[in-house]
Amino acid sequence: MNLKLIACEILYREICFTVARALHRVDVEFLPKGLHDLGAQRMRSDIQAAIDRVPADHYEAILIGYGLCGNGLAGVQARSLPLVIPRVHDCIGLFFGDRRRYWEYFQDHPGTYFKTTGWIERGTGLDQLGERAVLSRHGFGVSREELARRYGEDNAAYLAEVLSSYSRNYTRLAFIEMGVEPDDRFERTVAEEARERGLSFEKIHGSLRLFVKLVNGEWDPDEFLVVPPGHRIVARYDEAIMDVEPSS
Repeated sequence: MNLKLIACEILYREICFTVARALHRVDVEFLPKGLHDLGAQRMRSDIQAAIDRVPADHYEAILIGYGLCGNGLAGVQARSLPLVIPRVHDCIGLFFGDRRRYWEYFQDHPGTYFKTTGWIERGTGLDQLGERAVLSRHGFGVSREELARRYGEDNAAYLAEVLSSYSRNYTRLAFIEMGVEPDDRFERTVAEEARERGLSFEKIHGSLRLFVKLVNGEWDPDEFLVVPPGHRIVARYDEAIMDVEPSS
């Protein structure tokens, strides 16, 4: 089969590693990490545009290297080619290799922030999309003085509190080791960040299992959603995570 894969660049090393060993020909297009920060509507629009650019006469299916990602995929449509999406809420489920394994860890270890090679080397901030990024537009990463200039002192105090509260919700930094790392530099980077922030550190062994199944065409319905042409993705609030419905 000739397949097109559209993926978040967070997955760059994992995708390249598995595509190089895929049973089929897979052409890859990466979209920027900061796409997640635009909000679901803008994310959906950009992913749909990438799908619509794929020539239907060159490929047999379009693989999507995303999870549902805060409903960023809800509403995305298959035009002339089927879409294939892993049934995961976000990329962490992909890195765990099983959405159920991820859910079990999540329940047992609340307050964990995960990092992989892509989260580290593909930019720690929102520089890739600049002012388009939602958090950038609302003040995340700017000075208190700039917040006051934009919104007034009282509003600046409130925004500063809200925009900094995310860091207090985490107690642990976890590095997911995927087996594609050249050495231990990424693990050491996360361990040092945890030390500086006063957080605990853990290394988790991830799995390329879902990546391999995606590029090899092993799309069993329990783990992958196949969207036929003329249908779109809809979110489900159960273990299936997502489903399809006719586009019109």
